[in-house]
Amino acid sequence: MIRFIKKEARNILEKDPAAKSLFEVIFCYPSLKALLYHRWSHKQYNKKRYVLARIISQKARRKTGIEIHPGAEIGENLFIDHGMGVVIGETAKVGNNVTIFHGVTLGGIGGEANEKRHPTVEDDVIIGAGAKILGPITIGKGAKIGANAVVLKDVPPYSTVVGIPGKVVKINRDDYLMYVI
Repeated sequence: MIRFIKKEARNILEKDPAAKSLFEVIFCYPSLKALLYHRWSHKQYNKKRYVLARIISQKARRKTGIEIHPGAEIGENLFIDHGMGVVIGETAKVGNNVTIFHGVTLGGIGGEANEKRHPTVEDDVIIGAGAKILGPITIGKGAKIGANAVVLKDVPPYSTVVGIPGKVVKINRDDYLMYVI
């Protein structure tokens, strides 16, 4: 657990220019606390201790303002900047090295209990403040989602999406070609 805390704290220190020290990150950043609670609740969820898992996740929500369902799968080096109002749904999958700003929702749009209802966010994605990513869609590797965008369709790798509804306005061709090859 100590190794996890140090690794995630170093990630935050690296990604946030406002962070001044590892000590500050460990004791003051809601993102780190939310990830610790999620790790604990996710273990309980995987052991089919659903109520205990939800109790832990709700405690995290009250303490941090970040709600991560215990069933969500979270990769390494997730940074939730500011955090307040972030919601990550039960069947969401978040890859490695993802940055999410405050007010983001990775939400569902209905569906059955035993099917994928929430987004998959691949590695190296940045999601701007207030963005809503809804449904069982995929946000491709290296994509950037603009602030307050509402994304309802798959997003290609290394593209930038803005607007309501979200539209691709740019694809970084060099990165995309390297990704495809």
